[in-house]
Amino acid sequence: MIDELPVGLRLSILHRTFKHLLNERVQTLGLTGVQFAVLQQLRRLEASKPPEINQRDLEHAARYTHPTMTEILKHLERKGFIHCRTGAADKRSKAISSTEKTRLLAGDLDHMDEDIFRKLIRDIPDEQVEAFLNVMDHMLINARKEQEHNEHR
Repeated sequence: MIDELPVGLRLSILHRTFKHLLNERVQTLGLTGVQFAVLQQLRRLEASKPPEINQRDLEHAARYTHPTMTEILKHLERKGFIHCRTGAADKRSKAISSTEKTRLLAGDLDHMDEDIFRKLIRDIPDEQVEAFLNVMDHMLINARKEQEHNEHR
């Protein structure tokens, strides 16, 4: 039975399934799931209207290392989804912004994640979904605290 599976394995199965479904959807746009996630983070950061978003901001928000983010950004820029330029405040940093191509796809990008989630929670009562989301939010807070604790060791 499913309830006999270890929690870590259950989370892993959900993650892999979500990732697979997302990759299928974003592939039609010429993206990978990881690139999609970075674009979503960039859009969230842009919505807060900061003077500039740099690579370090995205690395922190998406939880990717500098070399990994550098490669992701190279691919996104080559595909025309982002524009990178030298930072205004710090010439050593890379300022990143979404392009018109990304802004035109914004609605599609927003719905993909939600559509997949809706597919996975079908037939589950709204109260249980809400409780699940609350628990998941608390787990993410704890995960961030754990990661910060480990970074300061």
